[in-house]
Parts: sequence; C-alpha cells; structure tokens
Amino acid sequence: MLLLGLLLLLPLLAATHLLWGRWMLRSLHLPPLVPGFLHLLQPNLPIYLLGLTQKLGPVYRLRLGLQEVVVLNSKSTIEEAMIKKWVDFAGRPHTPSYKLVSLDDQDLAVGDYSPLWKAHKKLTRSALLLGIRSSMESLVQEQTQEFCERMRAQAGNPVEIHKEFSLLTCTIICYLTFGDKEDSLVHSFHDCIQNLLSTWEHWSIQILDIVPFLRFFPNPSLWRLKRAVERRDQIVKEQLRRHKESLMTDQCRDMTHYMLQGMRKQNVEEGPGGQLLEGHVHMAMVDLFIGGTETTATTLSWAVAFLLHHPEIQKRLQEELDRELGPSASDSRVQYKDRARLPLLNATIAEVLRLRSSVPLALPHRTTRPSSILGYDIPEGMIVIPNLLGANLDETLWERPHEFWPERFLQPGAQPSALTFGCGARVCLGEPLARLEVFLVLTQLLRAFTLLPPAGALPSLQPKPHCGTSLQVPPFQVLLQPRHAGAPRLGESQ
Repeated sequence: MLLLGLLLLLPLLAATHLLWGRWMLRSLHLPPLVPGFLHLLQPNLPIYLLGLTQKLGPVYRLRLGLQEVVVLNSKSTIEEAMIKKWVDFAGRPHTPSYKLVSLDDQDLAVGDYSPLWKAHKKLTRSALLLGIRSSMESLVQEQTQEFCERMRAQAGNPVEIHKEFSLLTCTIICYLTFGDKEDSLVHSFHDCIQNLLSTWEHWSIQILDIVPFLRFFPNPSLWRLKRAVERRDQIVKEQLRRHKESLMTDQCRDMTHYMLQGMRKQNVEEGPGGQLLEGHVHMAMVDLFIGGTETTATTLSWAVAFLLHHPEIQKRLQEELDRELGPSASDSRVQYKDRARLPLLNATIAEVLRLRSSVPLALPHRTTRPSSILGYDIPEGMIVIPNLLGANLDETLWERPHEFWPERFLQPGAQPSALTFGCGARVCLGEPLARLEVFLVLTQLLRAFTLLPPAGALPSLQPKPHCGTSLQVPPFQVLLQPRHAGAPRLGESQ
C-alpha cells in the first residue's frame, strides 16, 4: 500500500517541481528549451546534442528527467564559461551517484568548488608535476618497453589490444602512485576499477541523478556499486597505511609519499580554514586511477583502430620514426623531447584526441552564482554540460570534421586546439601524463610492430552506444607483426 502511494505521488512531485522551476525563472532570458525529457535514451548522446545546434544554436536547455541542464556545444561558448567566467562555472552538482563514489565528499574530480577544493587541487597537481616529474618519463618508458616485449611474445596471435592497454596504464598508475607494480596489486586494482566504472555508468545508477527519490527503491546495481566502493577503499587504505609507516621527511618514493608530506606542509601554511585530511589524499589516488587508466587506454585503442583503417598513414608514421629515431625499437629508449622531430605522429595523436574524446561530455559543471553565456542568463545552481566532442566536430572551425585526417594539423596556419581534456579550473590534471603515455606507447609500438587486422576484419569506428560518460571503442583484436630484423614473421615458428 505504501509503495502504491509513493508511485502515485511521483507524478505530482514531478509536476510541482517543474512548475516551481518555471515560476522562479520567469523573468530571465534563458537559452531555448528542447522539447521532451528522454534525451538520455539517444544511442550517441554527444552527436545527438551537437545535431540540436542546427535549430537552436550552440547553447540551449534540455530536461533530463526532473533535471534541467544547459548544454554548450561550441569551442567559443565552452571557453567563455570555463576560462573567461571560470569561477561562475567551477561547481559540481550534488548528485546521489557522486556522493556514493566520493569518500565523505573529499573527492577532487566530483568535489564542489571551495577554498578546500582549491587546496586539494594544488596538492594533487604539485604531486603530478613536481613530486614525480623527474621519474615519470623513465617509469613510463620502462613499462612501455616491458609491454612491447610481452606483445612480441604473442606475435602471430590476435591480441585484445584494449585489455592490454588497460593493464598497461593501470600498471603505470600503480607504479607512480604506490611505487609498486606487482601483478597481484595491478590486477586487483584494475578489476576493482573496471567493476566500479561499469556499475557506476549503468542506467539504473545514472537515473538516480535525474530522479533522485528513486534511490529509496530496491536497486541491485546500487548494492553492487557500494560493494565496489568498499573494495576500492580497502585497497587504498592498505596502501596509505604502508606509506605512513615508511614515511620519511624529504624522501618521496612515489605520489602517495609526496601527497602525505605535502598535506602536512600545506595544512601548516593554509591554517585551520583549509585543513586537508587523509581522505583527500585517499580520493586523489582514486581519481588518478579512474581518470588515468581507462581513458588513456581508450585513446590508445582508438589510435590503433584508426591506423588499421588507414595503413597508408601507419606506413608513413613508421617511415618518420625510422628516419628520425632509427629502425630498431630496441636500440634506445624514446625520449618525450623527440616529439618535436615527429610532426606526423603529433598530428595523428591530435586527430585521434579530436575525433574520440574519451570523456566527450566531460563531467557536468554547476554554476556557483548567476552568470551568462552568449547573452543568455544562466541562473545560480544550473547544471552545465560542455559537449567537448561537439566542439571538436564544429563545422565552423574544422574542415571535414568527421573525417580522420591528421594532415589538417600539418597545414600552414594555426589550427584550433581540440578540447579533449577540458579547460579552465576543471581541466584534467592528468593531461601531461596522458599525453606522455600516448606518445611513448604509440612510438614504441609502431617502431616494433606493424599493426594488422586479423583475417582482414577491420574494427568498427563507431563508439559503443549508450556508453555513459565515456566514448568506448567496440572490442576488437589486432595482429602485431614484428618489424625489426631477426624477429619472427607472422605464421613462422618462434
């Protein structure tokens, strides 16, 4: 009887919420409103949202269930909000799913804007750019070399390349964050993060953010998410315990040591009003894994998929690498500074990032105070979605925007930079590491192997439909044919 009463009450609550919202905003000059409220059912949401600009312009509103949001679909509007008026748009929505995955609201990625959040960001950024800067490249080089050796052992057999990239990036993050690359830890954390992400992105969890009172109803996915978060926190807390036991002043073996020391120093400098807690270090580590494993692995997988479709570009890349770095991948380690000598490789990476932003709609922002975009009023507390993929496919900025054409970045004249990692105060902190990994892995992979489709079966270049916040590549396999002299050819005994 109680359940029936709740079900009958839902339409009334929804209607009251909608009418009250309209009444409060009646005097504002708001962006145009898209009819309907089932937009999340679209199979490729970023492209669907971009298509709406043809009638409504680059800024409009739409309803996602009971929630009204503003969508920004052009580079200029995103930069106006996130750079020129960044304080106005630096907040995060207070959603049920964010509270579930954040430890006591101490998360950096989904945490709301505040002085404490700024201190948290400062600590994490310094750990990435200062704490491990001297060792970051050598660690990535080492893991990439080991990765290529494992792939050489599988020459002749189809490889599920995305899975391999995912384990590689997880190993790199484990090494940088914990100073540990033991297989047991890597696989344990990798499986935990994979489980957490797949559960978090399930529609039965996402719907809680647009119809929050549904969290009071039985939801098996919600239980699975809570268990995944508990498992995640167990692993991180164990690492924190070990690092605190071995913590020595002025000695930083990895990012966790650096952040623990930096937290103490920063708390002294900031005073009582900006005290960071161990939970902030805990969640910074979680963010590094969530933001630094699957996203980079997905970018690398898209790069391989595009090169399988464009063997002529792959051949030109290998010629460039052989000419500038030498024909043998085992002679010397690639240096990140070598990227200045590899314009086609840089252009190819830029084109992959433009076409396949791993998080095409970023994470939603929330206005911290009344503001405006393109002359439209944006009230305080409004959720704002920057359609990064839409901006990267804007026909007014890009020639042949849907085509894989790296040469666009080699043409005379300045090309616009793609908005892949966001911009402004909420720009992805892991961008330097991601760019380093993508460059070094692709360089070593293309020096060592020729990428071939097994039995001529090319992978799909269409993202998986209904893939939540990420632009996931459909599963595919690749044959890795060793290039250098003396290596066994495909089909030959080893």
